[in-house]
Amino acid sequence: MAKEMIAMLLAGGQGSRLYALTQKLAKPAVPFGGKYRIIDFPLSNCVNSGIDTVGILTQYQPFVLNEYIGNGQPWDLDRLNGGVHVLPPYQKASGSDWYKGTANAIYQNIAFIERYDPQYVIILSGDQICKQDYSDFLRFHKEKGAEFSVAVMEVPWDEASRFGLMVTDETDRITEFQEKPKNPKSNLASMGIYIFNWDILRKYLIEDEEDPNSENDFGNNIIPNLLRDNRKMYAYHFSGYWKDVGTIPSLWEANMEVLDPEHSGINLFDEDWKIYSRNSGMSGHKIAPGAVVENSMITDGCRVKGTVKNSILYAGVTVEEGALIEEAVVMGGSVIKAGAVVKHCIVAENAVVGENAVVGAMPTETEKGVATIGPGIVVGDNAVVGPNAMVDKNVEGGEERW
Repeated sequence: MAKEMIAMLLAGGQGSRLYALTQKLAKPAVPFGGKYRIIDFPLSNCVNSGIDTVGILTQYQPFVLNEYIGNGQPWDLDRLNGGVHVLPPYQKASGSDWYKGTANAIYQNIAFIERYDPQYVIILSGDQICKQDYSDFLRFHKEKGAEFSVAVMEVPWDEASRFGLMVTDETDRITEFQEKPKNPKSNLASMGIYIFNWDILRKYLIEDEEDPNSENDFGNNIIPNLLRDNRKMYAYHFSGYWKDVGTIPSLWEANMEVLDPEHSGINLFDEDWKIYSRNSGMSGHKIAPGAVVENSMITDGCRVKGTVKNSILYAGVTVEEGALIEEAVVMGGSVIKAGAVVKHCIVAENAVVGENAVVGAMPTETEKGVATIGPGIVVGDNAVVGPNAMVDKNVEGGEERW
């Protein structure tokens, strides 16, 4: 059965700038916002937008991500015709290849796309926090008679050189593309979300694969080739919440913004546009007598006896009596022991912060770092972890790590 539009979700990212958090975990599988993982956002956007067929292209450390996606049931994507499909690189008669670039990843899955004979294909990123109605994007694409459309956001001019930029005319038609230019002609930053007419995408993927000098990348190759051929290319202006959480500070900041939906633009309590996730299966959380909780998100299975302020506790976190957590992101299964102080930091899954240990510090004029404790790490009793530390090995009791 032919589909009007299917989604191809690029989820093979290594996320190297997240350091300890992604040593054994693909970036789209990184926990976010208490009960979610990053990939929940594009998957939920698809379902909320009426897209019921999604190919997820995995590569780096895929085990947790594949297990989490499963048959797609949490997102209503366990369909007989369509649904969610995990698409890793695979062995072919002519040999096997890792995905060499974003365009090559889609090229290797042309046969999957052709099963559904779509008119349009939307290319999504699995490593952004964004709530977006893709059906509105498709409506724009159709109204413009476009062959290629890209979602863009206005960014401050002094930051524009960090992005791929679309230069447009008064009708939003793209006339030039600049990849991280020193002298930007536009402040319309590409979000890395594209809609193609399938016949056009197929043609350019095949041509790109046949070019031995190509980097097989959408930004560096496919988009410039479309411009070269004067294709009908348009920029769709998006004004909602969008954040690339590819660095420790941006991931911490996005989690903090979850606590302030009225001002930050990201509302996880919106009943009209739900973000779906796999249920932890844990019991409800418990706040003990004498515990203090202020402006925080406490998820399933947490046990809180200490003080939690302006923080997010993921499923199954334990906070013992006398412990203090402030402006921190504490991921699932971690234990903060009695008397420990955890501030302005990220503590990854299943870590232990020992009694009277100190992790991170509130920012000052000279020091604004976000301390990060990797998954499964033990910080010993009375140890001190400085505000810029990236901890991927256990910290002995009484040791200082900066």
